Amino acid sequence: MDISYILILVIFAIGYLAIIFEHLLKVNKSAVALFMAVSCWAVFFVGSPTEMALNMSSLKEHVAAVAQVVFFLLGAMVIVELIDAHQGFKVITDAIRTTSQRKMLWLISFIAFFLSGILDNLTTTILMISLLRKMIPTPKDRFLLCCLVVVAANAGGAWTPIGDVTTTMLWIDGQISSLSVMKALFTPSLISLLVPLLYFTFRVRGKLPALEKTIERKEEPGARIVLLLGVASLVSVPIFKAVTGLPPFMGILISLSLLWLLTDGLHPTEERRHLRVPHILAKVDISSVLFFLGILLCVGALESAHLLNDLAVWVGEKIQSLPMIATLIGVLSAIIDNVPLVAATMGMYPLEQFPTDHTLWHMIAYAAGTGGSLLIIGSTAGVALMGIEKIDFISYMKKVTVPTLVGYLAGMGVYLAFSG
Repeated sequence: MDISYILILVIFAIGYLAIIFEHLLKVNKSAVALFMAVSCWAVFFVGSPTEMALNMSSLKEHVAAVAQVVFFLLGAMVIVELIDAHQGFKVITDAIRTTSQRKMLWLISFIAFFLSGILDNLTTTILMISLLRKMIPTPKDRFLLCCLVVVAANAGGAWTPIGDVTTTMLWIDGQISSLSVMKALFTPSLISLLVPLLYFTFRVRGKLPALEKTIERKEEPGARIVLLLGVASLVSVPIFKAVTGLPPFMGILISLSLLWLLTDGLHPTEERRHLRVPHILAKVDISSVLFFLGILLCVGALESAHLLNDLAVWVGEKIQSLPMIATLIGVLSAIIDNVPLVAATMGMYPLEQFPTDHTLWHMIAYAAGTGGSLLIIGSTAGVALMGIEKIDFISYMKKVTVPTLVGYLAGMGVYLAFSG
């Protein structure tokens, strides 16, 4: 292997460890992610100076792809913050009002599961965590609930073509069809959620404190219309994509612009400037966005260096069982971004040999969608949680990884039992 590729792997490994042990090193993970990204790309460029034009083209492609995720994330975060500033979430929190930890676990998990199938796992996670922050003011009390939101959102996103970016990739490229994947993966995806949910149901007990105080906050003028239009704008993003063919970030940007115009009209006075978008922008967590940028660009460097593709090919040569390959891809997607892993798999197995709706593609869709829940950094939903709630890698792994792994394997087993 070329020395530059070894250096890229070393930088990625050291940076990954620094992110994992952020709470011990006291170094912000966003800074580490950005350093990893630029360093990996710099080594990649220096290691192949004769292919500068090709490398630059590859970088531009990855920047364009990452920018779409960043713009989408920014737009969704601003919309959610705008609803929150109007106290619009009070309408929803009143509807799911309960102080029982067990009831809240089930309510939040099922709402996230089905909402993710309509929206996507990233948008659902941002929305649900924002709700939990309004209902439960203490981070310690909402820790488990937020973690279950990620598990539920990833599981819910795996069984619809628009619920997860990897499922969407397979759908657009012709590996799966809408009705077939929904029929095949709904039950396995639900099982992957129910196993950890049942486990935690028997582990928690008691009441959620200080819930009443949070719910009693007064709604701001226009709260209900901003809530309705805000949620409608998020739901309309996949519809906008289907109708226009434009990528999702364009849908979120036009939704934001319409809400911006609306709130400017609703709140023309200086006394209500805190309800307008320019003020809301100052509340958005830019550190989380930069973390996304760094991580995704770093993975892009690994992909451009063909390291991920080489890994996928090696796995395919060493393991002949398709269910084992798919299961392993799900586990790997908890460590490395599932998008390049799925892209490499799509290149390895041509449609001529594995036609549309072959069991391989259904297993890949399930594994890549739900496997990312094993670690907090394994999915965009988990990375969003990490940034918004400041939950560290180790805490998530200690509490969530094992029951989620059991659920993941149980769901794959259910799929194999039904498909066989």
